[in-house]
Amino acid sequence: LMTAYSHRTDEMHLTSDHRKRAAAKHLIERYYHQLTEGCGNESCSNSWCASSVGFNRMDNNAAAVKALELYKVNAKLCDPHPSKKGTASAYLESSSHSNSACSNRKMNNKDVHSVRDNFKDVNYLTEEKVYEILDICGEKEDYSPLIRVIGRVFSSAEGLVQSFRRSKPHTKEELKSLQGKDEDKDEDEKEAAACSATAMEEDSPASSSSLRLGEGSSGENDVQKLAPDEVSVDIDAVRRVYERLLSNEKIEAAFLNALVYLSPNVECDLTYHNVYSRDPNYLNLFVIVMENSNLHSPEYLEIALPQFCKAMSKLPLAAQAKLARLWSHYSTEQIRRMVETFQQLITYKVISNEFNSRNLVNDDDAVVAATKCLKVVYYANVLGGDLDTEHNEEEDEEPIPESSELTLQELLGEERRNKKGPRVDPLEIELGIRTNDCRRPLISFEEFVNEPLNEVLEMDKDYTFFKVETENKFSFMTCPFILNAVTKNLGLYYDNRIRMYSERRITVLYSLVQGQQLNPYLRLKVRRDHIIDDALVRLEMIAMENPADLKKQLYVEFEGEQGVDEGGVSKEFFQLVVEEIFNPDIGMFTYDERTKLFWFNPSSFENEGQYTLIGIVLGLAIYNNCILDVHFPMVVYRKLMGKKGTFRDLADANPVLYQSLKELLEYEGSVEEDMMITFQISQTDLFGNPLMYDLRENGDKIPVTNENRKEFVAQYAEYMLNKSVEKQFKAFRRGFHMVTNESPLKYLFRPEEIELLICGSRNLDFLALEETTEYDGGYNRDSRIIKEFWETLHSFGEEQKRLFLQFTTGTDRAPVGGLGKLKMIIAKNGPDTDRLPTSHTCFNVLLLPEYSSKEKLRERLLKAITYAKGFGML
Repeated sequence: LMTAYSHRTDEMHLTSDHRKRAAAKHLIERYYHQLTEGCGNESCSNSWCASSVGFNRMDNNAAAVKALELYKVNAKLCDPHPSKKGTASAYLESSSHSNSACSNRKMNNKDVHSVRDNFKDVNYLTEEKVYEILDICGEKEDYSPLIRVIGRVFSSAEGLVQSFRRSKPHTKEELKSLQGKDEDKDEDEKEAAACSATAMEEDSPASSSSLRLGEGSSGENDVQKLAPDEVSVDIDAVRRVYERLLSNEKIEAAFLNALVYLSPNVECDLTYHNVYSRDPNYLNLFVIVMENSNLHSPEYLEIALPQFCKAMSKLPLAAQAKLARLWSHYSTEQIRRMVETFQQLITYKVISNEFNSRNLVNDDDAVVAATKCLKVVYYANVLGGDLDTEHNEEEDEEPIPESSELTLQELLGEERRNKKGPRVDPLEIELGIRTNDCRRPLISFEEFVNEPLNEVLEMDKDYTFFKVETENKFSFMTCPFILNAVTKNLGLYYDNRIRMYSERRITVLYSLVQGQQLNPYLRLKVRRDHIIDDALVRLEMIAMENPADLKKQLYVEFEGEQGVDEGGVSKEFFQLVVEEIFNPDIGMFTYDERTKLFWFNPSSFENEGQYTLIGIVLGLAIYNNCILDVHFPMVVYRKLMGKKGTFRDLADANPVLYQSLKELLEYEGSVEEDMMITFQISQTDLFGNPLMYDLRENGDKIPVTNENRKEFVAQYAEYMLNKSVEKQFKAFRRGFHMVTNESPLKYLFRPEEIELLICGSRNLDFLALEETTEYDGGYNRDSRIIKEFWETLHSFGEEQKRLFLQFTTGTDRAPVGGLGKLKMIIAKNGPDTDRLPTSHTCFNVLLLPEYSSKEKLRERLLKAITYAKGFGML
């Protein structure tokens, strides 16, 4: 077959091949009708015949697949019984007609009309041809010819690729020549056209079409003229055809059955025959199928859609990128329909299977394929949104220093892995965009998250597949858009913990090799009243001597206080450090009373090292799974992820300035005459003194006009968010990257999710906390004091609730996923007493005496949470 198709001049081989395909197609059709309609003999003994006694009826999808299997094993075929006037005999009859249709080139008019009526010569479709057949079928009230044509074309990759092509625009010369020609052709020309169409006969479902695709020069020439986001198919025509045909149930079933036949052949073409590189028009097939608005209906979910997704997931990177570019021009409704199609398949498969640690969802081909297809739509959603591919932060001039110690791999004589840094999705590289470039997508990112999938995903296994990067194991971490923040945070947790254990093992091996003192943890011993000096001096030494130590597990000890740091002491340490650092009296950050947000002080006296250390603290909080009470505008997290601040970021960073500049842009009068402002702006320093800054050279002499006001606004925002704090922010970012540079943080999370990781959720749902709280020491959900406790807590104001959370967990924020993810324990701490409640913040345990009354419980609890710092928190 390979030789025959690669030499198109060998007509004998081609004729032989066409005959084989036609015979194969004919046999499979007979098997299909034998399974669906039977032979008509009531005493038939063939177990694979619908007429036999005891035959289990099957739907059209199952019959199509079974027919293919029976053909492959050469199963028994029944001859149609004389009493059966069914489709099987019609196929026998039509087969003989079609075989002889083109052998006789001098057909009489009656034969020509017979062929036309049965449409045996139609091997690809146009919008006009569909309507022509539809009209004829409507007149006869028999849609079987149209159903057969759809089945033939839509089950053939070659036929579908050639269908619904966009008409090329005519040149002036062509239009003149067309005007002088008669529209009617003589019968010889019609015969030739019919025969040439028949020569393009489709594959049988058992064979591959890839060898014929791409050999014609016309298809290649078409592609060369297309833009990167264009295809040669007329999408509007396809939509109009679907709209007219899908309302007919019988015709709709033809699309379904054809897709079952089509998909395995397409998968084979893409996997083994590299068909797209030879004919990029092959992409038309996927464009046409995805326009079917019924793809997400229940009939498709069992067989047709999973098979099509598997085929689509085999598309090469260039083809996926072209699809993403094409779909990026689609409307919001069209993008949402495609998202819902793939999401419905994933949800259906997840719900209908019992996935667990032994039966992983990662091994389900349909779920994996649908996720890969969803990725193409995801990037189309990003491309079609509000993009800002400029305004990127410059990379650090100096690389993050690597450890001076040997790594585990080097100790074992191996090369260090992952020297290239964080991974980047190949489709992002191909498209030249990043998720963070998108200010506002066509549809929200949340619509790509599949919650049922997140619930059954075994994240420890998925993380292993993510790190190993084997071809035969898929990791959903490579498609982070489908994961919620809780699941991604768990993946990050595994990465951080494994890195900690790795550093610990390296330290042990290093101590054995070098004979140095063992130090497997990042130990910080601090005095409570000198916490900033002690912590920052120690971290500065570590950052200078061996930054790899920052990736060890943090172990904090307060001087003069007993306690083993199992998480709670670190939580309190971070909280106290943040309170000190962000104290406006220190002057490193300014605080806006209106927005309740902090910003870098451009006139701070602190050196860059101090900001570097603050960045390290934020990185350590993420690395050690601690939540900080930090209040930055979103632009800080965008800048950490590599994007500069722009005018739009002023909306939350400095809303008053944003509103003023917005009014300037929208002003309808003369800006120069009415406002009299120049390209020189003023700021106040730490002591309230005015500072002048020229946005352009000699800015005080350049007036702002209606023509240059956009430039003024852009440069004003550039100065406020980037230039004025460039030195401070670069140092801050460098410290943050010292801890997180090898983490998948940037790959997995968007800026708003980074804020959630560092700060936790501002939404406090104490009803969810009540539902998940456990009890110990004799208490249970129905205990009197427990009921009184929750009644008391729910009656607290917002600030008192935050104080309680601070007292019990070490932070006043909810973890990623909300308070329902917080495992709090309330344990009995003796009978009625005057002692205050206490807590183990490292374990989120509240020790509650059994107070005699609700009033006493409220009074004791309020006193404990109000004076909590350094007291009652163990």
